[in-house]
Amino acid sequence: MSDPREPIVGEPDIDPEAARRAIESIVDRTPVLFAAEMSEALGAEVWLKLENMQRTGSFKVRGAASRMLSLSREQRSSGVVTCSSGNHGKAVAYVASRLGIDATVCVPEWVDPTKLDAIQHYGARTVLHGSTYDEAEENSFRIEREQGLTYVHPFDDPRVIAGQGTIALELLEQLPQVDTLIVPLSGGGLIAGIALAAKAVHPGIRIVAVSAERARVMYESLQAGRPIEYPEEETVARALSGGIGLDNRHSFRLVRDHVDEHVLVSEEEIRAAMRHATLDLKQVVEGGGAVGIAAVRSGKVASTGGAMAIVVSGGNIDLSSLLAAISD
Repeated sequence: MSDPREPIVGEPDIDPEAARRAIESIVDRTPVLFAAEMSEALGAEVWLKLENMQRTGSFKVRGAASRMLSLSREQRSSGVVTCSSGNHGKAVAYVASRLGIDATVCVPEWVDPTKLDAIQHYGARTVLHGSTYDEAEENSFRIEREQGLTYVHPFDDPRVIAGQGTIALELLEQLPQVDTLIVPLSGGGLIAGIALAAKAVHPGIRIVAVSAERARVMYESLQAGRPIEYPEEETVARALSGGIGLDNRHSFRLVRDHVDEHVLVSEEEIRAAMRHATLDLKQVVEGGGAVGIAAVRSGKVASTGGAMAIVVSGGNIDLSSLLAAISD
């Protein structure tokens, strides 16, 4: 394996090792869980990296902390703004409360009430606007311009990507035998960071992206060869909803260049994965966090004979929504 402290060739602005040192007092080292049933069915070791047990209930706090700790004194004094379907907003609000920064979080009108309450609990100002994520995002850009705030992007930012890459550094220390990483895909910041960090340590590792069929704008953009807009649909994997930006600068290119396989999972497969997580693994996993489990359980990720690790990216879901999802 390579030395993870070496800079990533061609990506000097993305340094997961530096990010790990910076954010260690704000984030947790999350556990891994052996998935016995999936391992038996696949004939190979399957492990879960439990970011649903991270502070704020999702991986997003890693990227938010990495970005916000880099702010100048003037930027901290002025405050920050972001857009989120929930998890990123909660992370930004939490980090802002830790660092004494004023935060504004724009969310679409369909945001999960549990996530909205959590954002407000940490003291951020919330702005509900728009029936789609893209409409909420446009409003956040307007607020950025008009109020002179610093934007904390959910995924298309080198420091955010580096923060998400810290998951791979931890995981490969915990499970050095892993040769396949299965990661949810939405805007691409999570899997871009993980792919870069993992391949810097283990160049031959296989990276598999999993998108919900109803939240597939990155997948369709990759098919088109450029960032595109794609209609938003109602999905149980709401955390994966939203566009990637036609002016995407980082995550599209990184996903295109460093992810080896792409898988789509259906609503039924995601719900079955959530049910399995709840009843068999004793883990609360939201729809967006369960897509990797769905891909493995549905046979859409083939085993290469080595160990696999699935990133369970979040567990922020209210009880009524969870019960509705797993009862269908």
